[in-house]
Amino acid sequence: MNIAERLRVPAGLRVLVTAGAAGIGGVIAQGFLEAGARVHVCDMDGEAVRRVLRERPGMGGTVADVGVREDVDRMMDEAVAGLEGLDVLVNNAGIAGPTGGIDELAPADWEQTVAVNLNSQFYCLRKAVPFLRQSAQSPHVVAMSSVAGRLGYPFRAPYAATKWAIIGLMKSLAAELGPQGVRVNAILPGLVAGGRMDRVIADRAQALGIGEDAMRAQYLEKVSLRRMVTAQDVAAMALFLSTPAAANMTGQAISVDGNVEYL
Repeated sequence: MNIAERLRVPAGLRVLVTAGAAGIGGVIAQGFLEAGARVHVCDMDGEAVRRVLRERPGMGGTVADVGVREDVDRMMDEAVAGLEGLDVLVNNAGIAGPTGGIDELAPADWEQTVAVNLNSQFYCLRKAVPFLRQSAQSPHVVAMSSVAGRLGYPFRAPYAATKWAIIGLMKSLAAELGPQGVRVNAILPGLVAGGRMDRVIADRAQALGIGEDAMRAQYLEKVSLRRMVTAQDVAAMALFLSTPAAANMTGQAISVDGNVEYL
């Protein structure tokens, strides 16, 4: 196999993408589909799942809230049955969580952020790993973290805490599952252009009492390349990690962020 061939996603690769009906997850799912993979997505937005299934023939989908263990168990059963196994799990689901000082946060908002961002990854892993062990396609887990998983993030403590925890989970599982041939890596997106980032900027601007344009400029000043990344940039890394070229990459926290220097 030459280098160009090693950079291709194996045809028929069986991939599950959580929160895969829209946003970054939707772009990742579409990228795998275009590469010839078999893809199943889940999302808590039922209409988004139905739209994806209409627009992308051959893709499977389940309406599920990955912060609820029973939903994950049902979703995983449907995904594995439809795909006839599993080679890649993309643990992508996550929410921004609340913005505010630690003494201003509602416990319910903290708990929801932990449930969706962190517990969901455990719920999916506990069901997926037995099937990944059976894969002959260099089985792999992509854990979606964030640049906030390597930097402190004032006024966004719940989000940052979960994203740091995902790195610890990834590092532990890379060592635990490596002898069985299962790779585990994390992607750390930076400022991803789109509606979600617009809302984050608006919320932080309000928390700090400044204008949104000034807040956006402050964010970009923290990035060495002075620009945001795109969902396509993040998806490209997820696909690369699932190619033979990345067969010896595991236990890595990989930033796709233009080098965010601080938050």
